[in-house]
Amino acid sequence: MFKFELIARCPRTSARAGVIHTPRGTIETPVFMPVGTQATVKAMTVNELMEINTQILLANTYHLYLRPGADIVAEAGGLHRFMNWHRPILTDSGGFQVFSLGDSNKITDDGVEFQSHIDGSRHFFTPEKVVDIQEQLGADIIMAFDQCPPWPSTREFVQAAVQRTTQWAARCRQARTRLEDQAMFGIVQGGNHRDLRQQSADALVDMDFPGYALGGLSVGEPKEVMYDVLSWAVDMLPAEKPRYLMGVGSPDYLLTGTAFGLDMFDCVLPTRMGRTGTAITSQGNVVVRNAAHARDSGPLDSQCGCSVCSGYSRAYLRHLVKANEILGHRLLTYHNLYFLLELMKGARQAIIDGTFPDYYRQHLPLEEVEIYR
Repeated sequence: MFKFELIARCPRTSARAGVIHTPRGTIETPVFMPVGTQATVKAMTVNELMEINTQILLANTYHLYLRPGADIVAEAGGLHRFMNWHRPILTDSGGFQVFSLGDSNKITDDGVEFQSHIDGSRHFFTPEKVVDIQEQLGADIIMAFDQCPPWPSTREFVQAAVQRTTQWAARCRQARTRLEDQAMFGIVQGGNHRDLRQQSADALVDMDFPGYALGGLSVGEPKEVMYDVLSWAVDMLPAEKPRYLMGVGSPDYLLTGTAFGLDMFDCVLPTRMGRTGTAITSQGNVVVRNAAHARDSGPLDSQCGCSVCSGYSRAYLRHLVKANEILGHRLLTYHNLYFLLELMKGARQAIIDGTFPDYYRQHLPLEEVEIYR
């Protein structure tokens, strides 16, 4: 019930357009996935997400395990019924949160003991438990449990994380019971070490996951380091399967990641920026609370077709943000998500039309990397 279909390739870059077939519908790639960490995309209703043609949402195993509990979600009929979203959902394994939300975590080959950021209680995640939680949640795509090394880390630490991630991936595959309606992706680690990335990728490819993610990027490393890793790491992943870059959501990262041949992306950036009063536009980020917009009757972005840009002025949006009105945060979030979804829709069409390099230069005129390989 899960299949990746390659539709078109860009002859001058590694960009590609495809379709991911899932039990709950198709996903056209390249695709940006809004993050609904706690079974909700912050400030957005399900109807609004449908309005802007969201194809797939991300939810988080760690957060939903702690609150409300995977058993409660399962009793409600799974995430789709619980949150009234009937298109595909991907759940992260929670590995990134386990390693990033606490300094008292204890990592062993068996799993990770961690402290809840909510009430301080202690918990233990094993690969088997993470699979069980994700099966209770019922997402269409679930992720294998991995160890995400922080930046910077020593080579020895990254090597140990690769070995542990490989062992945990094998245990995750063995623990699965919902083989018919869930696809599990493996996560390649290795930091910026080419040989360790290759070692991780080779081991996971041998396990024949239906899709693969590049983990351990967008964790604080300089942009040029990420781009360098992408320039050689993407080719370690099977061309006939979806490739997912975790944790990026700005236009430059999305389009450059697409140019390198990646298919799926996610990040909290657009919703977080919306809640803090910043809009993503074709002219760059706009800080709406700035005084320069106090009497500006124009839209956030004259090139944007969203209902926010057609119905509200910068002056009004600034007023809402300055007054701390909830509507302001909602409207900016709506616009930011619409903008990124349309950006990726346009990138896909440009790949199909054979004009992706022009599209890339149009949206990122100050080219940051050489995309012609």
